[in-house]
Amino acid sequence: MTDNCPAAAAGRLTFSGSSISVNRMGFGAMQLAGPNVFGEPKEADEARAVLREALRQGVDHIDTSDFYGPRVTNRLIREALYPYPKGLTLVTKIGVRRDDSGAWIRDRGEAFLRKSVEENLERLGLERLAIVNLRMGGPEDDIAAPMRAMRRMQDERLLDHIGVSVVDATQLRIARDIAPVVCVQNHYNLVHRSDDVMIDALAEDGIAYVPYFPLGGFTPLQAKELSRVADEIGQSPQGVALAWLLQRSPNILLIPGTSRRAHLHDNIAAARLKLRDDHIARLNAIGSWR
Repeated sequence: MTDNCPAAAAGRLTFSGSSISVNRMGFGAMQLAGPNVFGEPKEADEARAVLREALRQGVDHIDTSDFYGPRVTNRLIREALYPYPKGLTLVTKIGVRRDDSGAWIRDRGEAFLRKSVEENLERLGLERLAIVNLRMGGPEDDIAAPMRAMRRMQDERLLDHIGVSVVDATQLRIARDIAPVVCVQNHYNLVHRSDDVMIDALAEDGIAYVPYFPLGGFTPLQAKELSRVADEIGQSPQGVALAWLLQRSPNILLIPGTSRRAHLHDNIAAARLKLRDDHIARLNAIGSWR
């Protein structure tokens, strides 16, 4: 994982208040599980190969969770990468469980959060987790009690740092009053830009922002304009959307996921793509189409 690797082309980010520094192009493990993030992958060998290739391409930040599968992606990560190389940061998330049908069930009781941390540690083969994201479900959810539980586990050295996911500005403020927050993981992309103000505020404080669904929620017209820009510069729409995110703000970390090595290479290549100002202006305008 050297600086001349493809994933390093977009530069690095140090998580606020920590010694953890990662390349801004990372990898999300969610798609390594079966369909709908449930069950085993069709090709487990390819899933493990994707993880090993990600590291060869310079990825040193992997986003995962024990509820992916459930209990699938963490096992694959350990099978493929353990013992973990120095400098690899594994970030997991808790606050949700899956039932036998694959439904996503919110659970942020303290006992469940603690059990989730312990199971992530066991499945990944770690003594302490570097960063754990507390996943919320919407602005109506109380974040104070689960954040206090996260702080207690941090004080007990089960985890080093806390992130939050699916939060609004009010929840983020409450969370930061209870414990330092090193990253926020929310839905954000070219057309889903409700977090613009939050991203800029976090950048001022040096806090990482990790967007998910980089192509989620586009209308046909928006997708057509993105494809038009991509064709003009000889890149894929996915690559252009990822490059736009990297140029949007220096505190943005990307975790695009895939279960195929060829797609992995396409995603990581976006770290080298520098969009011209006129292309950025056209892409920015897509976000105003409603």
